[in-house]
Amino acid sequence: MNNTMTPDTTIALLQASQSQAATGAKKIKDAQQLEKISKAAEEFEAVFAAELMKPMFEGLETDGMFGGGKGEEIFRGMMLQEYGKMMAKNGSIGIADSVRSEMIKMQEQQ
Repeated sequence: MNNTMTPDTTIALLQASQSQAATGAKKIKDAQQLEKISKAAEEFEAVFAAELMKPMFEGLETDGMFGGGKGEEIFRGMMLQEYGKMMAKNGSIGIADSVRSEMIKMQEQQ
């Protein structure tokens, strides 16, 4: 087969393919960054929801043979964290969306 490409054409093709590879890498990096931002925003909402619910459980009295003590304090905190994670995952409060958009704006400004 006869190769009719000039050296200039070859160089132009190589530059174009490098440019496409760089664009593809940037898209992957951007997708990974967006995933990190979304995860951070959801975690923020989970912590916020857990802190919001803490006062609701402070007034509960736990009497009885198996109630109260440090163990219950620890497990109540863990329970609230899990409730917060579930609420954030379901998007119940909607704070994660606002946090995500603000974090993206901050990234774009840099």
